[in-house]
Amino acid sequence: MYQPIKISTNEFIPIRGHDYHVRVWGDPSKTYTTKPLVLLHGWMDVGASFQFLVDSLKGERLILAPDWRGFGFTKNRLQSAESQDHFYFADYLGDLEFLIDHYFPAQTIDLLGHSMGGNICMLYAGIRTERIGKLINLEGFGMPSSRPSQAPTRYAKWLDELKKYNKGEITLQPYTSSEAVAQRLIKTNPRISIDKAQWLATQWAQPDAQGLWHIQGAAAHKISSANLYRVDEAREVHKRITAPVLCVTGEEDSLKKWFNEHYKIEEFYDRMKEVSNITHHQLAECGHMLHHDQPESLAQVIESFLA
Repeated sequence: MYQPIKISTNEFIPIRGHDYHVRVWGDPSKTYTTKPLVLLHGWMDVGASFQFLVDSLKGERLILAPDWRGFGFTKNRLQSAESQDHFYFADYLGDLEFLIDHYFPAQTIDLLGHSMGGNICMLYAGIRTERIGKLINLEGFGMPSSRPSQAPTRYAKWLDELKKYNKGEITLQPYTSSEAVAQRLIKTNPRISIDKAQWLATQWAQPDAQGLWHIQGAAAHKISSANLYRVDEAREVHKRITAPVLCVTGEEDSLKKWFNEHYKIEEFYDRMKEVSNITHHQLAECGHMLHHDQPESLAQVIESFLA
């Protein structure tokens, strides 16, 4: 099993009714010569997912990686995870604001996000321009363009899925062992090595009293969003980003796998033209989970950008 090189500590801070779990590499009370780096994970992932990348980064830097609400060890203090039957994307922006207020009320930070976390990064940097020093977007593509005419069908789908969830028809399947979880990670991403998959499995899932392993994520995340993705609004926010931006994508075209002809990589590159100071780097021999596939190469690209 993979052995972490840089050991993290676990903190829980109150944010908007949640006990937010934050993985910390470094000492928050210490003064560093570099800006803090906050890492934001993607959908159905956890902050520990960045361990391989952190281990590959050189030098001293304070690094934080929260578990988003409904993921990992972050827990809702007002209700059980099972009773929360939907999530709103804007809440992640609110949670990030409170997180930065808690740790860094009077300084700018560097911000990195993967996938969903990359989408949150891009929006936050365009809304709170003064708080971000440099921004790194790892395959945070956004979503396909939508049309207002899709709204009635989307709301109906959301209502139908809420009913299914509350009847217990939308769930996350348990696994018989951590090894079974590791094999599930490998099935999703064949490029991840077995030792990394085995370690990540123990962070991505936890056993119950009967020995079954459960993914650290609320099944309600599988419910479709009630709100359409409004690409025109995202473009307007992206125009306001003043921080230098590094966009890193994998050699494999993830968008083609997810959306086929509905959202192409060329459209994503066109959207990124709205950002005034952006650099694009494509990593060879990796797919969407590039911080798992090529953590050393990714670390070199990031360090060059942050230097």
